[in-house]
Amino acid sequence: MSPSSATVWKTLCPFWGEEYQVHLPPTFHAVAFYVMDEDALSRDDVIGKVCLTRDTLATHPKGFSGWAHLTEVDPDEEVQGEIHLRLEVVPGPRARRLRCSVLEARDLAPKDRNGASDPFVRVRYNGRTQETSIVKKSCYPRWNETFEFELEEGATEALCVEAWDWDLVSRNDFLGKVIFNVQRLWATQQEEGWFRLQPDQSKSRRGEGSLGSLQLEVRLRDETVLPSGCYQPLVRLLCCEVKLGTQGPGQLIPLIEETTSTECRQDVATNLLKLFLGQGLAKDFLDLLFQLELGRTSEANTLFRSNSLASKSMESFLKVAGMRYLHGVLGPIIDRVFEEKKYVELDPSKVEVKDVGCSGLHRPQTEAEVLEQSAQTLRTHLGALLSALSRSVRACPAVVRATFRQLFRRVRERFPSAQHENVPFIAVTSFLCLRFFSPAIMAPKLFHLRERHADARTSRTLLLLAKAVQNVGNMDTPASRAKEAWMEPLQPTVRQGVAQLKDFITKLVDIEEKEELDLQRALSLQAPPVKEGPLFIHRTKGKGHLMSSFKKLHFSLTTEALSFAKTPSSKKSALVKLANIRAAEKVEEKSFGSSHVMQVIYEDDAGTPQTVYLQCKCVNELNQWLSALRKVSISNPGLLGSYHPGVFRGDKWSCCHQKDKSDLGCDKTRSRVTLQEWNDPLDHDLEAQLIYRHLLGVEAALREKHRELSAGTGAGSVRMGPGEAPEDPLAQLLQVLQDLQEAHSSSPAGSRPSGLNRPLALQT
Repeated sequence: MSPSSATVWKTLCPFWGEEYQVHLPPTFHAVAFYVMDEDALSRDDVIGKVCLTRDTLATHPKGFSGWAHLTEVDPDEEVQGEIHLRLEVVPGPRARRLRCSVLEARDLAPKDRNGASDPFVRVRYNGRTQETSIVKKSCYPRWNETFEFELEEGATEALCVEAWDWDLVSRNDFLGKVIFNVQRLWATQQEEGWFRLQPDQSKSRRGEGSLGSLQLEVRLRDETVLPSGCYQPLVRLLCCEVKLGTQGPGQLIPLIEETTSTECRQDVATNLLKLFLGQGLAKDFLDLLFQLELGRTSEANTLFRSNSLASKSMESFLKVAGMRYLHGVLGPIIDRVFEEKKYVELDPSKVEVKDVGCSGLHRPQTEAEVLEQSAQTLRTHLGALLSALSRSVRACPAVVRATFRQLFRRVRERFPSAQHENVPFIAVTSFLCLRFFSPAIMAPKLFHLRERHADARTSRTLLLLAKAVQNVGNMDTPASRAKEAWMEPLQPTVRQGVAQLKDFITKLVDIEEKEELDLQRALSLQAPPVKEGPLFIHRTKGKGHLMSSFKKLHFSLTTEALSFAKTPSSKKSALVKLANIRAAEKVEEKSFGSSHVMQVIYEDDAGTPQTVYLQCKCVNELNQWLSALRKVSISNPGLLGSYHPGVFRGDKWSCCHQKDKSDLGCDKTRSRVTLQEWNDPLDHDLEAQLIYRHLLGVEAALREKHRELSAGTGAGSVRMGPGEAPEDPLAQLLQVLQDLQEAHSSSPAGSRPSGLNRPLALQT
């Protein structure tokens, strides 16, 4: 899976600021970042790359962060795939012999323009070289050829197996190699398996830094997730603490906040929020944090302004529970700004009349005209946004409304005087406007509102619109007006917006328990789309013969089925039932002349295997669809372990040239390789494991706190005997951590899929 960033045009010092999280298989070896130069008419050029091995990432448990030099991309180092070999030491007429059976290979690098290679294998030992036959147009060749070499007792030379792409006119292309220690083979007598092809790193490199540098933050998380039952004591203990939150903040959550450093507070907040969201206690957890924040706040104007656990948890909550709502409100306004591409500027010191053009046939616009037109454009966008927000009360998720209701009530109880009349409203807008809507307006790609970053002109319009929304969210206070006096032309719309926003919040928080339950029940009966959008479906002709044309349809993936319709508003027809999906995989480029085609392998109602081929418009869209399909089908029975990345055309598979259409497949499936996105299903066990991992890291601080508390009450050691249970929550927590540590020590080797979190701030 290869996510792709947006293109930054006409610069040698680009800034992306993008973040990706990818689930990788436990067997991955390295992750590479390629910096490309996009070309509209020809293939994109590779500027350079940064490659981080798994071992390198493992040496940075808190993540790799910093600038890394780009290195030249050498074709002999750009290898991929595995080769299946069997090596044996066998008796010979005069001396023992080394027998090397070259069986097959998979996922070789495509070196030819047709999207494939013409691979053969060269086996070298003790000055002698032997070669297999050439398999034309395949990245999944099968040879089943055997070679023998004479062995000398005590010989130290290695056996080298190299894969090459044969070319008729130019030099052959290197595909990778595997080197074996023959002395070790003497001891084992036989070795067979799939071996990863290695690059040829014997060439000299260009000087470091000559291609530029890339700034990265990369973190590898490799967790062993225990069975659900192991985490139940921890989950029950934390849930009990939250349920008792109406009687006060309790003991554990304040301690967790106290012992959590600033650098990991966002991760801890997100993990706790997702855990409680899965338990139906997100509102109660946030209410407890509201109480903690209000308890230590004396000045109303500093409320929720710091990066506390409450602020970070609410940010995560809105992204997890309110993203679809955000898209519904903001989406049309953001699209309009991008489509209009108008020059907008309110700051007189930044106005550039030449960027606007002429107002008539001859006369260029004056600065005053530019400022007035800009103000009118922003007033239109701001008015449209506020109107959309005012109409969206019923569209807002019930759990979000109920959480804001609790926040509104708690703040009003803490600041009941008339001079603080606006404080409950500002508390709501501090999250809804300042930490949710405004960031989404300024960076719509990061909130999945657009596929690409805005250009400089559109970015400025979005920034000014976000500032206006912030002023409305701050209830048009004198302090917010004084910051940028040139925003004054928007004041009438801002003042009107404050009244609209207060009316909206009043209706938003006016939700009772029964209405909340009814709304949640109504939403649970619906199957919201996991992913939807236009795709091109490959049509078949006659008896399943493939054609080269695709038909564009609108597809929708829910937790029930993959459906299609002619248009987004047309009646949908189910194409594949979710329970029948057996694999979702990429199709190799040569099959359809496109690198953006995927296949969904499923069984029809009669139990017959079927495959549908779908083409996406770009690599990111392909990754998102593959990820979504894999996530919703991950628990299906009968998932395939192998598949054909090609198509069955004529009388054979295009990938491995096998003639049996029912052949199991020549490549392994990647059902657990997915992107982590805002609309992912909750993984309760993983969140519990991550919370345990954090608490284990601060266990010493928790034990010290327990000793301080015990000194005042005369309590003894935390360690309990069999069947005993400590009474105070902190002692119970320490006991749970100890039990989980023992469970991990005794658990079998192996882990759930690794997560690679790479927030990118790239600059060359």
